[in-house]
Amino acid sequence: MNKYLAEMVGTMVLVLMGCGTAVSLNCGVDTASVVGTAMAFGLAVVAMAYTIGGVSGCHINPAITFAIWASGKMSGKDAISYVVFQILGAFIGSALLYAFVANSGIVFEGTTTGANVCSGSISGGLFVEFILTFIFVLVVLGTTDDKKGAGNFAGLAIGLSLILIHFVGIKYTGTSVNPARSIAPAVFQGGDALSQLWVFIVGPLGGASLATAIWKLIGGCSKCKK
Repeated sequence: MNKYLAEMVGTMVLVLMGCGTAVSLNCGVDTASVVGTAMAFGLAVVAMAYTIGGVSGCHINPAITFAIWASGKMSGKDAISYVVFQILGAFIGSALLYAFVANSGIVFEGTTTGANVCSGSISGGLFVEFILTFIFVLVVLGTTDDKKGAGNFAGLAIGLSLILIHFVGIKYTGTSVNPARSIAPAVFQGGDALSQLWVFIVGPLGGASLATAIWKLIGGCSKCKK
């Protein structure tokens, strides 16, 4: 149970800190807002990786859990439980952010939940989320690999890669690459965020599937020559 609770707390922190920063910066696409939001999500991942990584592995993302399960490194029961607690944690983080905004007396120009929406076409947003999640999950699988990974530096590498991915993706979709991070804010936000939610579930899971297949090809062979 401890690992499930760790995933809940970790995802709560990710959503509160990441989406909270986006809201504080009015969810803008100016340079300062992009950099600030990207740093917040990346640093939240780094912080949680070194806080709960030893307990649950710090997935805090259903796309990562799906990839780990598809790689045969966790049971279906654990994978389902991880996702349930991740989504629960995301709702807690979103509820806390909603309470911050509702009781602050401050008028925010952008979304007050940090929810994801496609700036252009739906198909374009789906493609962006697919490719960026593929890259992110590939980094996770590579850096956390038992034999070929980055060891204690994995959390740092993963967090930095998430910052880079946000730099690229914020203008197009707000950057999700994480279904839990999108589901809860969309429920609170409603409107386009909720109607487009499927993009931020299908895209990341598709990207995670590709990352799993690619990592099996380039890093999964224990008998390959070095």
